[in-house]
Amino acid sequence: MSESKGLVIDEVTVLSLLATVVLLIVAYVASLRLLPASASTRSRVLFVWHSFDALIHFFFEGSFLYNCFFTFINADSVRTFTASTGRQSVAVTASDVHFLGRADKIYGANYGTGPTSKLWQEYAKADRRWGEADLGVISLELLTVLIGGPLAVWICVLLSRGHGDIRGMIGGKLAFWMIVLATGELYGGFMTFAPEWLTGSPNLDTSNFMYLWVYLFFFNTLWVWIPLWILVQSYFSIASSMPVGTVQEGKKKA
Repeated sequence: MSESKGLVIDEVTVLSLLATVVLLIVAYVASLRLLPASASTRSRVLFVWHSFDALIHFFFEGSFLYNCFFTFINADSVRTFTASTGRQSVAVTASDVHFLGRADKIYGANYGTGPTSKLWQEYAKADRRWGEADLGVISLELLTVLIGGPLAVWICVLLSRGHGDIRGMIGGKLAFWMIVLATGELYGGFMTFAPEWLTGSPNLDTSNFMYLWVYLFFFNTLWVWIPLWILVQSYFSIASSMPVGTVQEGKKKA
């Protein structure tokens, strides 16, 4: 694990956490305006989660990708950057491997000064890969932002059309897409942290409560427990919608 420089709670820390709360509030307000009045509590929870999920993917993780592709310093300015900011540039690829094939540039949120750069600089205190252009993280986030985000929006559309409350069950179309997205979320989470676990977590800082339990554990396991719950809900809805004996009758006819 990387050596800790100590927990620093400043304006950026507070604003970053507040931004997450604001997105959750927006998701809840959207559920009040877009769901049918007869929507069940389960449908509301599913809508709030998937709209929150979409907002996180688009605004937070989308900004991560933006910083990776468009925020950089020239490679020959590394010493000047370190001297002026006090932040060390961290190599996340082999010496002969360069993001976008550009050996003359170093990409990542660490080298920006805008609000989203500062947001990811804050999270990078716990996992430094998010301040740089880490190839594994970028590859996963491209799928998350470009596929996971739109799919979460589509699920919200289906919920707003009443697919979450068909005879007390989750509609088949809705259940299918929720299973696809939940499986993707779980796979993405595993592939984000498995490389760290297999190498002794060199990029993670778990030396204090905030970084370990808030940044790394809480915010990441949200995308474990809730997708697992969604998979269970979808499974039982699909299973209960199939008449008993359907499979056996199909075999007899064959």
